[in-house]
Formats: sequence, structure tokens, C-alpha cells
Amino acid sequence: MATVTLPGVYTPQDDTDLLIRLLHDEHLPPHAEVLDVGTGTGAVALAAARLGARVTAIDISWRAALNAKANALLARLPVRVRRGDLLGPVAGRSFDLILSNPPYVPAPAAECPRRGPARAWDAGRDGRLVLDRICRDAPGLLKPGGVLLLVQSELSGPEETLRRLRAAGLDAGVVEHRSVAFGPVLRSRSGWLHDRGLIEDDTEKEELVVIRAVRLG
Repeated sequence: MATVTLPGVYTPQDDTDLLIRLLHDEHLPPHAEVLDVGTGTGAVALAAARLGARVTAIDISWRAALNAKANALLARLPVRVRRGDLLGPVAGRSFDLILSNPPYVPAPAAECPRRGPARAWDAGRDGRLVLDRICRDAPGLLKPGGVLLLVQSELSGPEETLRRLRAAGLDAGVVEHRSVAFGPVLRSRSGWLHDRGLIEDDTEKEELVVIRAVRLG
């Protein structure tokens, strides 16, 4: 089912579609507790709710949180939407599945934007400002046997994500790749990315990956 996208909210794209497809490969227990971090329009959260999960969705943007609530109402699905910074609003809870399509695009600015559309994709010079926080905090919110599904770009260091998740005691690996054409953001900073050694001169595509990490025991 299509979702409504309000102005200023991240429009579901290839990374959203990839995460939803991998979500459908998970064998969730009845009434599974699912968390969608950085929900945007709520597209991923709604996909989980359609599978019968009890879904909580979080976004730091007030506009995105309102957008997700509106889409849940339109779809008549019981998604709990919270506005807050990453995992803070659900401290002390535990989940069978955590999903996230976080900001992961390397950017010239050292810090994440505090406002505006770029807050949905820019994540510091190495693209890891948000990824590293998820790697630090998500493992403690997983139930035994719980799963983290995370989508990111090859430009933002999947190997570092795997290293951090494994150091936190999770069994982590890359479970899917998808090559997609550069969108307007990456095309506009291709020279900067080349100067950083992140792409070659003729690169016009990026590789998206989905990382799956399981809490053992």
C-alpha cells in the first residue's frame, strides 16, 4: 500500500524497499515486538504491522512522526509513533526485531544537520554518526534471539558496522546487496567523495547493503 509523504519527509526509496523485503524473510513470533528507528513516512513500520507485529516507530523529526501517524491512521494499523532521538524513547524495553534505515551518507559537514530534509540522510564526514550510536545501543534492546536489520551504503563502512555489532556480542553479517544509481545528493557531492577516496572518477552507482545481527542466547 502506498504511503503519503509530507513535504520535508524522506520519500521511501530503494533502501526502504530493500529493508521491507528483508523484513518479510524474518520468521517473527506471534505478536512480535518490533521497533522501527528513523521511521520517516512509516513505510517500514506499516509493513511490520501488516505481518501482525506490535510496532513502535521513532523519528527525531516532528514532521516525520506526524507523517507516520497519519499513514498508520490511513492504513488502519496500530503503530505506536514516538518522537525522539534514536533509541532514547524506548529505553528499558526489549524487542524481537529492530529495523533501521538511518542517515548514512558521508557529508562535508562534521555534524548531523539539526533541521531540514538533509537530516534524513547526512551523517558526518564518514557517514557513521548515527550508525555508530545504533551499533552501541541497539544490542541492549534485543531479546534473546532478537534481530537487528540495518540498511546502509558501502560508502559508510559496513565492515565497521559488523565489527561493532560483533564486539557487542551479536552474530552479524551482510545478507543483501543492491546497486543503485546515484541520486541528486550523491551526484552533487561526487567530486568531494572522489577527493576523500570513497569513489572512483567514473562511479555513478552506490552499493546498498542490509546487515542482519542476532542476539544469541
